[in-house]
Amino acid sequence: MPKRILQGTVTSNANAQTVTVLVERRFTHPVLKKTIRKSKKYRAHDENNAFNVGDTVRIQECAPKSKTKRWEVLAE
Repeated sequence: MPKRILQGTVTSNANAQTVTVLVERRFTHPVLKKTIRKSKKYRAHDENNAFNVGDTVRIQECAPKSKTKRWEVLAE
């Protein structure tokens, strides 16, 4: 099965080799037919500490790197 790739904005890079990425998705509500924005934060592995707050990055699923990290930043 292919690995999921998501795009989001870096909201924190305080931890070593880790960035927190906010991914927003938009969808139409099934009953109200209104566009809804939902967001979720993912912790991703950043090997070289290359990304700063505000950067737009793409993250990809990977094997667990720690208790909370299941994603890694794709090299841009």
